[in-house]
Amino acid sequence: MIDRAQQILTQTFGFLDFRGQQQDIVQAVLDGQDALVLMPTAGGKSLCYQLPGIVREGMAVVVSPLIALMQDQVSALQQLGVKAAFLNSSLSAEQSNHLMRAIYDGDVEVLYIAPERLLQEHTLQRLMRVPLSLIAIDEAHCVSQWGHDFREDYLGLHVLRQAFPGVPRIALTATADQRTRQEIVDRLALDQPKKFISSFDRPNICYRVQPKQNAKSQLHAFLQQHHNEAGIIYCMSRNRVDAIAAWLQQMGIDALPYHAGLGASQREHNQRRFVHEDSVVMVATIAFGMGIDKPDVRFVAHLDLPRSIEAYYQETGRAGRDGQPSDAWMVYGLQDVVRITQMVQKSGSGEQHKRVERMKIDSLLAWCETTTCRRRALLGYFGESVQEACGNCDICLNAPETWDATEDAQKLLSNIYRTGQRFGSGHLIDVLRGKDSVKVRQFAHHKLSTYGIGVERSDQHWRSVIRQLIVQGYLRVNDQQYGAIQLTDKSRGLLKGESSLLLRKDLLPGKQPKEKTQRAQVAETDQELWLALKHCRKQMADRQGVPPFHIFHDATLIEMMQYRPRDETELLTINGVGQVKLERYGEEFLNLLRAY
Repeated sequence: MIDRAQQILTQTFGFLDFRGQQQDIVQAVLDGQDALVLMPTAGGKSLCYQLPGIVREGMAVVVSPLIALMQDQVSALQQLGVKAAFLNSSLSAEQSNHLMRAIYDGDVEVLYIAPERLLQEHTLQRLMRVPLSLIAIDEAHCVSQWGHDFREDYLGLHVLRQAFPGVPRIALTATADQRTRQEIVDRLALDQPKKFISSFDRPNICYRVQPKQNAKSQLHAFLQQHHNEAGIIYCMSRNRVDAIAAWLQQMGIDALPYHAGLGASQREHNQRRFVHEDSVVMVATIAFGMGIDKPDVRFVAHLDLPRSIEAYYQETGRAGRDGQPSDAWMVYGLQDVVRITQMVQKSGSGEQHKRVERMKIDSLLAWCETTTCRRRALLGYFGESVQEACGNCDICLNAPETWDATEDAQKLLSNIYRTGQRFGSGHLIDVLRGKDSVKVRQFAHHKLSTYGIGVERSDQHWRSVIRQLIVQGYLRVNDQQYGAIQLTDKSRGLLKGESSLLLRKDLLPGKQPKEKTQRAQVAETDQELWLALKHCRKQMADRQGVPPFHIFHDATLIEMMQYRPRDETELLTINGVGQVKLERYGEEFLNLLRAY
């Protein structure tokens, strides 16, 4: 059967060869084995179930958590000539019945379905009368109650083992640590699954993190590198999303907001524009992103700290799905550390869950403050050992300076002790800098020996010291006392002068490095052809009401420019051009290429 799979890979999907572990995964499923697949975004996960689902006898069922994701995947498959459909709440009763008749008639090769719909008794009973080739559970990390994208409906999917005995199941995700991998296997009741763990590395993404000083001006400087490019900007709150989107619009950037507070029609409209147009910037809460298959997102920016490395990796993974150079950029500061710590403390979760959440935050903060290759540290978190520095992160491109912070740290720690470990950063800094505030007078802190001992340092400097001491475990934020910053056991040795401390030197506002970044370049001589190819693609997409990348990805257009195919045989050698797309679009693109 693998020969048949190779044939469909080339003729239908337009790829000459499998990538990475794809062939081994496809072979395992063709052999009827359950499988757990961890593969980074843009690694080709979908092909791992779509291909064996078409080759094996019967219909493939794909469990997917979002309607938008299903619609996008089905549209892309239909462009390839695959008989794909989705069954979800967007269909009327009449449409659902019509689809079921097509399923019974064998006219559907791949069916996408939401977990809650699949688990309804009448749906299970109907599908049990249909021969299935496989069951794929996409975004399988949603089953993890410890994870960042938990979906309660996923917990019921273990019944598929009894309902469809002998049908291979394949669980796929881009993000899962060791704990989550085992949870996926256990909760889905996978039967001795073959595990395929690909590298988490996304070498085309440049990771950059900056201390938050003036978030708007920092974002503005960053966006100058991404003129007329699609991107996503994540913010923590709905109000901040609306404010940033409005501010960007005033500056002439085509920015749209997206959060759960918008009406469903407005969210759908904004998402459609983002997916169908070339240079829209989406400003969003984490409500946006899962299932967005847009390949040419050139950057993902975070204006607020996410809750874990898993969440950060998942969100930044939406950049550069086409393999072209892209940026993952983030600013964060002391207030982010305090806010996210308070969020965990105030959550209704049990102590064990809070402890895990705090560990995840600590890992993310340590990654933000690292002074060694950022990619190597990120991969290390997921258990992947890499020796060499990547050369494509902010640390590698501009190594941070460190300074001996022992004396300043002792001043700060002493000040926290003498003020009673009852106050937040603002008041502590006022005392250190000798400010004559109402609160300082109220608590008579102007009479302390630590009053004014840090006057020669700026507010920004002391916020940086506090932030880094929290990250390194010398201080903690006590939410029970309104975010009071307190000493830890670790701080005792530093306070007594028994140890020394090096900290990162934050760059001053306005002196952010101009990092050398990779960019997908189209030669000047090819610019006219490049724009013509994109225009041709956009016209075809608009006629059908589909995103341009469903016609061809940018990478396919770039290959066309490189190799200038002269006839259909040569066009078929371009990655992304299969038999169906050749028949539908080949002539127009060949005529365009010949004209240049």
